[in-house]
Amino acid sequence: MNILGISCFYHDSAACLVRDGDIAAAAQEERFSRMKHDSSFPLQAIGFCLEKEGLLPENLDFVVFYDKPLLSFERILLTHLHLAPRGLGAWIKAMPKWLVQNLHVPKILKKKLGYQGITLYTEHHEAHAASAFYPSPFDEAAILTVDGVGEWATATWGTGRGNRIELAAELCFPDSLGLLYSAFTGFCGFKVNSGEYKLMGLAPYGRPVYRETILKELVDLKPDGSLRLNMSHFAFAGTRAMTSRRFARLFGGSPREPESPITQREMDLAASIQAVTEEALIKMACFVHEKTRMKNLCLAGGVALNCVANSKILKQTPFEDIWIQPAAGDAGGALGAALAVWHRYLEKPRQNPAQTDSMKGAFLGPAFCKDSIADFLETAGYPFEKLEPATRAASIAWHLAQGKIVGYFCGPMEFGPRALGARSILADPRPPDMQEVLNTLVKNRESFRPFAPCVLEENVGDYFDLDRPSPFMLLAAQVKEAHRLSASDDEQSPFLERITRARSSIPAVTHLDYSARVQTVSNKTKPDFAAVLKWFERLTGCPVLVNTSFNVRGEPIVCTPQDAYRCFMQTNIDILVMEDCLLEKEQQPCMEDED
Repeated sequence: MNILGISCFYHDSAACLVRDGDIAAAAQEERFSRMKHDSSFPLQAIGFCLEKEGLLPENLDFVVFYDKPLLSFERILLTHLHLAPRGLGAWIKAMPKWLVQNLHVPKILKKKLGYQGITLYTEHHEAHAASAFYPSPFDEAAILTVDGVGEWATATWGTGRGNRIELAAELCFPDSLGLLYSAFTGFCGFKVNSGEYKLMGLAPYGRPVYRETILKELVDLKPDGSLRLNMSHFAFAGTRAMTSRRFARLFGGSPREPESPITQREMDLAASIQAVTEEALIKMACFVHEKTRMKNLCLAGGVALNCVANSKILKQTPFEDIWIQPAAGDAGGALGAALAVWHRYLEKPRQNPAQTDSMKGAFLGPAFCKDSIADFLETAGYPFEKLEPATRAASIAWHLAQGKIVGYFCGPMEFGPRALGARSILADPRPPDMQEVLNTLVKNRESFRPFAPCVLEENVGDYFDLDRPSPFMLLAAQVKEAHRLSASDDEQSPFLERITRARSSIPAVTHLDYSARVQTVSNKTKPDFAAVLKWFERLTGCPVLVNTSFNVRGEPIVCTPQDAYRCFMQTNIDILVMEDCLLEKEQQPCMEDED
C-alpha cells in the first residue's frame, strides 16, 4: 500500500511516502528548487519519494492533501466579506491563485504527475495531530497542535490511543497564538513564517517589559490557554500586513525596517512575546493534562518549533514526557496526512517499537553513494582525499580540534528545519570567537543568533541540565554550573559586547541566559556522526560540537553534492566532508562567478 502525502500552496511545501505504514521518504520542495520556504506544488520532492522506492505515479494507492481547500477558501471569503471594503486589494491578488490552483488539487496531480487515482484530504490540524502522535514512541498520549491557522483552526487538543486519534476541541481564527507571535516577528523586522526562530533567539537579550501591555491590550488569555485577540491592533485578517497603526502606537512607533540596527525595543518585545507564548502554552498543556490525565504529550504545529517553550512545558506541567514532531510546521503536514490515511482511514495498527519513534532520526531525504560523489569530484577536477573507514572519524575530529570549520554531508538528508548531522556545519565550541566567526564569515547572518550544541546521548548530562534525549534539537537546556564562567552580564553594555562575552567553557553554544538548544546524538541512529563526536572528545576532552545547518542566510539547507560544494566554496568553511571524500579549501580551484 503506497500513500503519498503532500503539503503546498502556503509555505514549506513537502512530500512524504508511506509504504505499508512505514515512513519511507520525506523531503521539502525548497531543498530541490533552492527557494527557501518554497510553497509551490512539490513536484521535485514527490519525484524523489517515488524514485527512492522505485515507484511510478500509477503505483500510488492514495494521494492525500494536508488541508481542506474549500474550508480554507470559506474562511478567506467570509473574512473578507466581513471586513469589506477593507482588504479588497489583498482579495483581488489572492483570488487567481485560489481559482486556478488551490481549489484544484486533483487536476494539478493529473497535469503535473499524471496521477488519476484517489485523492483524499485531511484537515490541517488533523494532519498535525497525526504527525505528532503516530510516529511517537507512546502507546497513548495527549495531543496539542498550535500554529498560525489551518482552515479555521489555530490550535487543537485531543488524545491518541493505538491507531485512534480523537480531537476534542479547537481554537478558531482569528484568535491564534501562532499569528500573535508572527505579528511580533514582522514588527521586529523579521520575515513572517521564516524569522520566528530569530525572535526566539533575540528574547534573552531583552526584558519582558511589555508582557502586561500585551496581556492587557492585545490578548485576553484564559486559564485554559484559549485566547481572544483584540483585532483592532492586527491587520492579518483582511490584508497582507500583520499589524495595524494602533499596534505601532502601542509599542512606541513604526516597525523596525529589515536589516536596520536592532534596538532595545526589539529585544524587549522579543522577550515579552516569548514570555506570553510560554505562559499560554503552559496553560494549554495543563488544561489538556487535566482533561486527559495522560502521562505523555505529543506536540506539532509551527509553534512547537519553539524549543524554549517546549522545555518549559516539560518542566512546569504535570506531563512526564513529551515528543515533538521534528517537522512540526507545514512540511510535517505531508507526513501526518499520509499516516492519517493509513491509520485512521484504513484503520491499520501502529507498529512502533517500544520506547522508540518511527521517524528514523528524521533522516528521510536524498542520499548519495560514495561512488557518485567521487565521480562528481573527479569529473569536475576538484581535489579530494579518500578517507579510510577505520580512520575517517578520527581525521574529521582532528581537523575540528585544529579549529577548522567543517561542512559535513553524509547519509540521507534531514526532514524538517533542523540540520541533525547529515547536512551540517560543524565546529569546535570552545574558542571564544567561534560564534562570531560562524555568523559573520560562514552563515552571513545576524550576529546575535545562537548556535546549537550536539553531544553524544550518553554525555548530555555532563554538560547540560537535561535528563533525556533531544535528538531533534527541540528542547532547550541550561549549561551546567560546572562549565559556566563567572561573567556578570550588564544590561547596559553595548549589544555587540554582550553577544561576544564568553559565558561557559563552550561559549559558541551558550546563549546569554546560559541556555542551549541541545541535540543528542545516538550511535544507533547516526553512527558516523557519533564516531566523530567520540573522537573529538578523545582529542580534546570535550564531547560537544557546534552543529548548524549547512547553508548560508537566505538559502535552504544543501541537498546535493553540487549544492554542498558551492556553499563550501562561497563561504569560509575550511573542510568539506562528503561521505568518505574530504576536501580542503586551499587545494580547490577558484570558482568562476555565476551569471
